[in-house]
Amino acid sequence: MILLSFSMFPVSFSLSVLRNFGSILGMVLFFQIFSGLFLSFYYVADGFNFFFSVQYIMSDVNFGWVFRILHFNGASLFFFFLYLHFFKGLFFCSYRLSGTWIIGLTIFFFVMMEAFMGYVLVWAQMSFWASFVITSLLSVIPYFGFSIVYWIWSGFSVVNSTPKFFFVIHFLMPWLVFLLVFVHLFFLHSTGSTSVLYCHGDYDKISFFPYYFYKDSYNLVVFFLFFIFSFFFPFLLGDPEMFVESDPMVSPVHIVPEWYFLFAYAILRAIPNKVLGVFFLVFSIFIFYFYVFFNNYYSVLDNLNFFLVVFFILVSVFLSWLGQCHVEYPFINLSVVFSFLYFFFAFLIVFSRFLTKFIFS
Repeated sequence: MILLSFSMFPVSFSLSVLRNFGSILGMVLFFQIFSGLFLSFYYVADGFNFFFSVQYIMSDVNFGWVFRILHFNGASLFFFFLYLHFFKGLFFCSYRLSGTWIIGLTIFFFVMMEAFMGYVLVWAQMSFWASFVITSLLSVIPYFGFSIVYWIWSGFSVVNSTPKFFFVIHFLMPWLVFLLVFVHLFFLHSTGSTSVLYCHGDYDKISFFPYYFYKDSYNLVVFFLFFIFSFFFPFLLGDPEMFVESDPMVSPVHIVPEWYFLFAYAILRAIPNKVLGVFFLVFSIFIFYFYVFFNNYYSVLDNLNFFLVVFFILVSVFLSWLGQCHVEYPFINLSVVFSFLYFFFAFLIVFSRFLTKFIFS
């Protein structure tokens, strides 16, 4: 009955294929939970066995290599469509739906935390030092910062108990994300979705089933391409240091996170002050919470909004490229420039909403 009621939801007849990004994210979330559950059966969060348990899954567990490769690349697939879903929201001014937008950004925060903890669990050379660098950033929290860091580390440095903490949180976090997804859908269907016509009234609705149900079957094409990519290029999106056992005495020449964190990592590195760097790192996502205060829409500024969002996307992509470059001239200077442009265009998008509120009201 619950599935039947969900399938009969009224939706706008003018929704474009861009709406599929959200449904793909739901399917990938199920896929990641399923594959991660099987990996957790054989992962050993104990002593010095973290790295070798991953190798055991790859070499000795029946089809363990399949689940590991698909789970690894599934994270990239999820973030790829998560960013497309987010940029689509900027194009369609979806922040007018304040409840849906706030819950979506909260999901974004939790998914980034979840992905980072999964990245650490391999306990290879790159992930070990990434965990040390990123968790130490929490020390900027006034008064409680160092206590939180020591609590996460389970000591005065990253020790063998640290991955146990990450493993437990990494196992539990998807269920919280799963709950927030249902809240996200509740707010979405209580107001209706934004569309290419920028309207979500009750006068243009049709039943979700069978029309959009069949349209979502196009997602199977995405999964088909995903499987081809995963089996032919299983670790193309990874780092060679992830195949080297962690050594706390020797750090990598260049610490680089996964590609979906690079834009924020570039902003962090662009600011020489630790406190300000962490602040702008968090603010690079948190700034979009303020968009809900400007929920007006005026079609006369369609082209302006399109222009600003396109440039914001280009700046974000270039920041991601700078995030994997070495900390040297000219990359560090370019990171400063494009970090400024990132917040500049993010501010211009919301400022255009604020300006039109007075011009056209």
